[in-house]
Amino acid sequence: MRRSAAGALAALLVALALPVGADRSADLEELRRAVLESRALVAGYEREGRGLLEVVEALDRTAATLEREVNRGRQRAKEAKRSLGSIRVQAEEMSQKLDATRQAMSGRAVSLYKAGEAGAVRLLFSSGGLREFLSRVNALRVLLRHDVDLLQRHRRQSATLAEAESSARAAEGRWKESLAELTQRRGELAAERTTKRELVKHMHSDRSRARQALIEFETAARALEDALGDLGESPETSEAGSVRFARLRGKLAPPVSAVIARRFGRRVDARFQTETYQRGIEYAADLGAPVRAVAPGHVRFAGWFSGYGQIVILEHDDDYYTVYGHLSKIGVEPGERVETRRAVGSVGDTGSLEGPRLYFEIRHGNEPVDPSEWLASTRAG
Repeated sequence: MRRSAAGALAALLVALALPVGADRSADLEELRRAVLESRALVAGYEREGRGLLEVVEALDRTAATLEREVNRGRQRAKEAKRSLGSIRVQAEEMSQKLDATRQAMSGRAVSLYKAGEAGAVRLLFSSGGLREFLSRVNALRVLLRHDVDLLQRHRRQSATLAEAESSARAAEGRWKESLAELTQRRGELAAERTTKRELVKHMHSDRSRARQALIEFETAARALEDALGDLGESPETSEAGSVRFARLRGKLAPPVSAVIARRFGRRVDARFQTETYQRGIEYAADLGAPVRAVAPGHVRFAGWFSGYGQIVILEHDDDYYTVYGHLSKIGVEPGERVETRRAVGSVGDTGSLEGPRLYFEIRHGNEPVDPSEWLASTRAG
């Protein structure tokens, strides 16, 4: 089930990259499938004791996809509302022009009524000579063309106004449809996040599940170690004139402005008396806060990793790596070079069971090192 869920979500992410004007029926079908599969995983966890991290990752992936849909829905609603406003302005301008044409036609109608049906004939035959007769004929032709032009202008403006009003109704329909879809996506997103919070709550209240979660986190940490070891060599990361990473010990600016909620090293759970090894530190940062590179480097990985949510791994010179986890958004691409203080993503709660967090790790080769010894300043939580 996990593999099928991951495949559906991957396909969905590709589908969401399509232009806004593309047919969205397939997108929405994939979105519904992702929601249903994440809920099936949750049910499986409750019924069979499935791995918590697997379920959390599915929920986080679905939530990330839903959030993208919410943002797209918000944008579509804005565009529809802007279009509606523009069309209504055009309709108002056309309505004013039509009123002016109606007034001109009304004036001519009054003149024609006063002249009577034989008015033009009397005008022509009361002329004093041929020249005056021809002059009056020409004047009547001008008046007739003017009347025809007024009538044609009235018809054109009426048709244009009707078209503008129809477009306005259609734009209003699109706006209402976008708002309804946006409301639905927001509800689904809130439901996924509520489900995750309930899972975490149950985990903390259930001794066996809490122990199992600790084991899963240890497994995830070892998997990250293996992944870092498998990255292999990359192009030279140092640049001419740059300070080597090994010389930055005690000088690195923190990756985010926040207090440290969990420090590096061995820790014993006070309730369950279980011991784990924290290979990095965790910042209790605000959701969406920018996460910045602590030193120049190359992006070796940017994506999802079980237990850590969305992560970015930077490779620096001297065989050093920095890891940034639990991100809500990733702002870099694999292979890209980033400079110090470049934003690599945003703080999130993907893979986290404690709410918004930034997981930060420094490694020398395969060995984790204490980040607090490398940071210029740390604030303990």
